[in-house]
Amino acid sequence: MRPQLSPPDEEQFREFVSAQIGGLRRLAYLTCHDWHAAEDAVSTALPKLYANWAQIESPQRYAARAVVNAATDEVRRPWRRREEPVDQEILKNSCQPVPDHVDAHAERMRIVAALRQVPPNQRAVLVLRFYRDFSVDEVAAILCRSSGTVKSQTARGLMALRRFLSAESATSAA
Repeated sequence: MRPQLSPPDEEQFREFVSAQIGGLRRLAYLTCHDWHAAEDAVSTALPKLYANWAQIESPQRYAARAVVNAATDEVRRPWRRREEPVDQEILKNSCQPVPDHVDAHAERMRIVAALRQVPPNQRAVLVLRFYRDFSVDEVAAILCRSSGTVKSQTARGLMALRRFLSAESATSAA
């Protein structure tokens, strides 16, 4: 049976979801690199958020944690294909003229491609730290890890990201 919130709490929940849904989808996408899996992750996280809404002190942190965990679980599912998904943004924009920000877009795509190669736990830490701007302590609380683990995973993730970016630069230069 579905838990029921009081009308003011339900209204707060709806306002929160309306304001945060886009950011939660992007967070999930950055974690799993598949728009369909990202949608599934957000769809999995929102009922958990709803069920615990009255007890949650920081809805943004709780939602971010639930989405990252759901996105990570979604990627681990054995029935998921290992094919590279088609980037929906490219399909959506393929019929429109190219804006002047081609270099910025190319750089963004290069970083996203390198981020895909970073191990999932390090990727989750990097996304929460640098995309969502959470502190080390906030990321530690969200992922249920120690601050030291978050710091080491940040350092290792950044090192791996730099390695993948420099390897790609060397390959494209040759």
